[in-house]
Amino acid sequence: MWGSTARVCAAMWLLAACVACAGPQVERYRAQRDALERARGPEPLEAQAPEADPFVGEAALSRRELIARVLERNPGLGAARAGWQAALARYPQATALADPMFGYGVRPRSFGSDRVDDAQEFELSQAFPFPGKRSLRGEQALAMADAAGEGLEQERVRLAALASMLFDDYWLAERALETNAAHLALLEELRTVALARYAAGSGTKESVLAAETEHTLLRHDQILLRADRRIAVEQINTLLHRSPELALPPPPRVLDVTSGHGLEVSALVQRAFELRPDLRAREARIRAREAAVALARREYLPDFALRGGYDGAMQESPLRPFVGIELNLPLQLERRRAALEEANAELTREQRLRQRLEDRVRYEVTSTLERLREVQHLLDLTLESLLPTASERVASARAAFETGQVGFGDLVDAERALRAAELGEHEARASLSARHAELARALGEVPYSEEESR
Repeated sequence: MWGSTARVCAAMWLLAACVACAGPQVERYRAQRDALERARGPEPLEAQAPEADPFVGEAALSRRELIARVLERNPGLGAARAGWQAALARYPQATALADPMFGYGVRPRSFGSDRVDDAQEFELSQAFPFPGKRSLRGEQALAMADAAGEGLEQERVRLAALASMLFDDYWLAERALETNAAHLALLEELRTVALARYAAGSGTKESVLAAETEHTLLRHDQILLRADRRIAVEQINTLLHRSPELALPPPPRVLDVTSGHGLEVSALVQRAFELRPDLRAREARIRAREAAVALARREYLPDFALRGGYDGAMQESPLRPFVGIELNLPLQLERRRAALEEANAELTREQRLRQRLEDRVRYEVTSTLERLREVQHLLDLTLESLLPTASERVASARAAFETGQVGFGDLVDAERALRAAELGEHEARASLSARHAELARALGEVPYSEEESR
């Protein structure tokens, strides 16, 4: 009796094992699990205390080092990794069979009867979806996990570009303070000359007052520039998951900026289409919607359940073990038609969103390159014309002022023009570097990465 029942149950579970055998989908799932594990980083976020200094012993802040530390420490990447992990964890749930069902029943009046044996029933059943449905559900889950993985890469690109641009802000604030200090020293000299000429009777009081006024304005600018530097440091520390008030190594003296000459729009757009993680994520969502459409079509086909058990109510012992099958009858056609219509509409929506994203990628690459070329032209113009002219003008005005040929106002105007040209050079260099970071983000690349330099 029990031997027959055991053989029935064993046959059912053998069938379940065959249906659930490993295949290419399982290999893809394992590959994603390995990729997720590699994306966890060298140390857990809990070990990266906000008071920790990731630049111990560094004499100057390196852009590449800053980007690398941000990509290790920023909590946003941990959140994106967790989202990927959650999406990937849906695959075993989507492809798993339903739990088997065990049933037991008795016929109470059979107990103690002298006419029939004690009647008990045991039943074990296992539900199976129609062949192909589990595979399609697994494809949906894996495609959405692919999209979540690309979301992690998109966050890396965004954070790296932001870190690079904040590095430029930090460098610009430092250079602006340096330029302001140099012009403060120059105004001190000019004020001394103005006082000496006024004391000798060859100068005017207005020249002395003008020197005092300009000196005061530069001291006020110094306060503003120090605030700009503090804000840049606080923003970088926040990106690094550090306390905002902590110190950073100074930026390098010279900003290493790549030239914007020789870049072609068509080649860059094609590169963006190949590299942008949000485009790949959109493609993954399209695959998920295609699987949903195929699954909605298969819902017109019946699922089934295999049953096996032992019916003690049967008086003939050979008839007590039994096997059977159950099928659902897919008669609710209106519901299935609506589900298929919904799946098709969602697929169309994802395809249109992909087209819209492609248009945006073209615009971002083209407009960023246009701004980069504009800044490159401004930097070239400043270096070739504005700076040399402003420097020569200050030298000429100073010599003329010391000999009494021009008034102090002319000298101050020349000094302001030189200061504006010097600050303009620093701003153009920082802006050109920031435009390169924006272009890298538009292309889907981490700016100034080792891979980019090879």
